[in-house]
Amino acid sequence: MAGLKELRTRIESIKSTQKITSAMKMVAAARLRRSQGLIGKSLFYNNNLLASANRVLFELKNKERESNVSFIYPSMMRGHGEEKTYLLLVFASDRGLCGSYNSQVARAAMYRVEELLSVGKEVKIVCVGKKGADIMKRKYGNLIVRTIDSVAKKGAKYYEATDVADPILEMFDNKEIDVCEVVASRFRSAINREVKVEQILPVKIEDFEYNKMHAPINVVRGAFYEYEPGLMEILEGVLPLIFKSSIFQAIVHSQASEHGARMTSMDNATRNAKDMISSLTLRYNRIRQTAITTELTEIIAGAEAL
Repeated sequence: MAGLKELRTRIESIKSTQKITSAMKMVAAARLRRSQGLIGKSLFYNNNLLASANRVLFELKNKERESNVSFIYPSMMRGHGEEKTYLLLVFASDRGLCGSYNSQVARAAMYRVEELLSVGKEVKIVCVGKKGADIMKRKYGNLIVRTIDSVAKKGAKYYEATDVADPILEMFDNKEIDVCEVVASRFRSAINREVKVEQILPVKIEDFEYNKMHAPINVVRGAFYEYEPGLMEILEGVLPLIFKSSIFQAIVHSQASEHGARMTSMDNATRNAKDMISSLTLRYNRIRQTAITTELTEIIAGAEAL
């Protein structure tokens, strides 16, 4: 009977775990829906920024061709003339229980670090999220210059992207770094995400996917664009906004990817718990049936002996 008691305790324990994983799945699903909505809203703002910058750059290049002169573009576009020091901005999560999400991001970051070091580049790392920092510290702790926790803890906010971006821009202005790349998961669906490494500084306006798909135009419904105070001044003002928006896009995509990964992971855990409960219940019933059969056999044998 000790075996039956042990199985009962184990079944009850797994049922409690199943309730927890099921609840976590529902919470992750609700947060995922909010994150998906935020991706759509932020994408509209981001695309308008890119279109505006591309339109201004298009006008400047036209003026260069017409006047046969070359403009000096802002340092955020042209860089420092060399690409010696790279800053990797790695986005992971602060919590676990989200499957392979954090390990996939860390693996991509480590591969990029090794790739840069192999060609003689200097690498610095900023980790956004405790779990990513914990993994990266094991091998590249000496390269980590900053760790940022609790980003998008209660939903992504734009000021969080500004808080991340401002110190990086200061490092760039002080020539402490030459290039900034972001390593983050791009959300596709609840079960599909892609870890990408993208350069966000210097800002390559024409290399953004949106600008590759949409040619710049200066006339909309017969109305021409006018620029005040000037094309170069507008470009200098838009570039920091594009950089911050790129970081915000990484934050919202990482958040949605994390919730999607956690929802999938908790769904799998709930299913596994259900299978374990069924298996243990079957085993419990078989042992109980065997015990009852044995007792009946002993009673019948005792009765026959009398």
